[in-house]
Amino acid sequence: MTNQSSSLRDSALAFRALHVAGRPLVLPNAWDTASARLVEDAGAAAVATTSAGLAWALGVADGDRLERDRALAGVAAISAGVRVPVTADIESGYAAAPEGVADTVRAVLEAGAVGVNIEDAAHGEGPGPLRPVAEQAERIAAAREAADAAGVPLFVNARIDTFLRGAGGVDSTLERAAAYRAAGADGIFVPGAVDPETIKLLADGVDRPLNVMVHPGALPVADLAALGVARVSAGSGLAQAAHAAVRRAARELLGAGTYETLSGGLDYGELNTLLGRSA
Repeated sequence: MTNQSSSLRDSALAFRALHVAGRPLVLPNAWDTASARLVEDAGAAAVATTSAGLAWALGVADGDRLERDRALAGVAAISAGVRVPVTADIESGYAAAPEGVADTVRAVLEAGAVGVNIEDAAHGEGPGPLRPVAEQAERIAAAREAADAAGVPLFVNARIDTFLRGAGGVDSTLERAAAYRAAGADGIFVPGAVDPETIKLLADGVDRPLNVMVHPGALPVADLAALGVARVSAGSGLAQAAHAAVRRAARELLGAGTYETLSGGLDYGELNTLLGRSA
């Protein structure tokens, strides 16, 4: 085993250990090196990418529209820019077939990331909003096998979009979770699950670390921890907030001709120093 692969394996093991029910890993998702450095500097134990934020930064809409090479170049830049483990949101795998998902996972490892999110949303590739369970299980199995063959215990986080897309409730989510677990998923991510009763049922039923997505108005992290959640992520929320700040400042400058919105900006020297250090 080379030093690089050994380091990647150690990072993957460290990342796995961060998933503890009742003491969740909190991930404010990043989309470029600057946002990743800021997240790390804030105290994050790991950095998760947001596929939406990364796509937007490259001028592309979210939803499996970004080319794999461009997406993973962004992941590689983030991985090289921080000292903590990185997990990559790879949408539905940037591939039509399981073999392509395996290729994506190998590229993720080359990019230096030690985790992936793989979603089961169909994005127009079938009659329903989600891929059939068996088809998605094959894609997860391909990801698992590719990582295992590389000797890296990649954390495969299976995203289930039943709640996010109105395609099912707790029972159908647990059915999918069981199939994805059997295929090799390490964690289950259910964005759109927000009420305490639902989250508790999922945490008790998935038999893997449960990941939920938060937004303004969602339960605080401490409450999610009490429900048994093991991972909390913000999705595209930070990117949306950052872009909103740009729009507010631009509209003020171009409209009123004033600059008060800029008063909340980071100090130039602090930001320049943070980005100037080596990873």
